[in-house]
Amino acid sequence: MDTPIILLLLTGFAAGVMDAAVGGGGLLQLPALFGLMPSSTPIATVSGSNKLASSLGTAMAAQQYVRKIAVPWRMLLPAAVLAFGASYLGAKWVAHIPVHYMKPAMLIMMLLMLVYTFCKKDLGQIARNTALTSKEWRLGLLFGAIIGLYDGILGPGTGSLFTFVFVRFFAYDFLTATASAKIINLTTNFAALTFFLPHGYILWHWAVPLGVANLLGGVVGAHLAMRGGTRFLRYGFMILLCILMSKFAYDTFTTLM
Repeated sequence: MDTPIILLLLTGFAAGVMDAAVGGGGLLQLPALFGLMPSSTPIATVSGSNKLASSLGTAMAAQQYVRKIAVPWRMLLPAAVLAFGASYLGAKWVAHIPVHYMKPAMLIMMLLMLVYTFCKKDLGQIARNTALTSKEWRLGLLFGAIIGLYDGILGPGTGSLFTFVFVRFFAYDFLTATASAKIINLTTNFAALTFFLPHGYILWHWAVPLGVANLLGGVVGAHLAMRGGTRFLRYGFMILLCILMSKFAYDTFTTLM
């Protein structure tokens, strides 16, 4: 087996574990694809191959979570539909939107999320046992559309945004929030694929083995998250925010230089 394929499989597995447990697997997988795939590969094809593989991992992680965790389906399903449509629109509009302005804004938002999560020691530690109110249900639809649009335009940190929203605004524990985020994130991934697949922006001999590795990583990551519980996810969430902030800060700095 060629060295690039071995590295690709190892990266796909690690990204699947990371994404299923706390999110952010794309931070590992996408740069690896850019480094390992032939330099002549179009950016859209790299992104499409990555999206197909990550969709398999996210689907497996979501399936693992919903088998054992009760999620708010009444709000999640319509929110997922809105997120799907918004993500597709974001992908279509990306050429007309100044994306470079979004990264500094996201950097500030993630810093606020990190500080808030760190200061609120009990945030996401207690399981909610009451039904959503009508106001919360409508708020969930709104956030689904807004974050779905962001995912279509930019992408990194989408799962973290959904997780924080479910913890902060709906008082779910981190385990339920992570499971819920995976379900909506899966629909936004599929929205992107509705663009990449018809246009042939996927290298199947790269995407399929990567997807299998990502899928296996998703099984392991979801198991680790459920075994570690909400405390594990709280610390993992803060670590992920630090990684995302570093990436966004680096991108912003290099753009300005």
